[in-house]
Amino acid sequence: MEILLAIMVGTLYAAGIYMILRRSLVKLIIGIILLGNGANLLIFLLGRIAKGQPPIIPEASKTFLEAYSDPLPQALILTAIVISFGLQSFAIILVKRAHKVVKTDDLDEMNATDEYS
Repeated sequence: MEILLAIMVGTLYAAGIYMILRRSLVKLIIGIILLGNGANLLIFLLGRIAKGQPPIIPEASKTFLEAYSDPLPQALILTAIVISFGLQSFAIILVKRAHKVVKTDDLDEMNATDEYS
């Protein structure tokens, strides 16, 4: 299962970087979303996957004898999801405004020094 998730992380990173390198602003946002999801999955994978094991130490034991899920990466992922949602919302509104002013989403055409009203 972990090898499948590692392949998925690599695929998300590759697709995200490919989309970021395109000339369209919409593809740039999609690339940022894919890259963020790949990072979240990577953090989740680093926390070890232990199916059916709680991330809580029983009161009677002082150490873990079995595999367990680490709760810290899960909490970090929840925080990262909220932050990435805010970034994506801001980027979508910014692209919408830029498209309204410049009438294009091509980054090469937006690179002009002319002022738009």
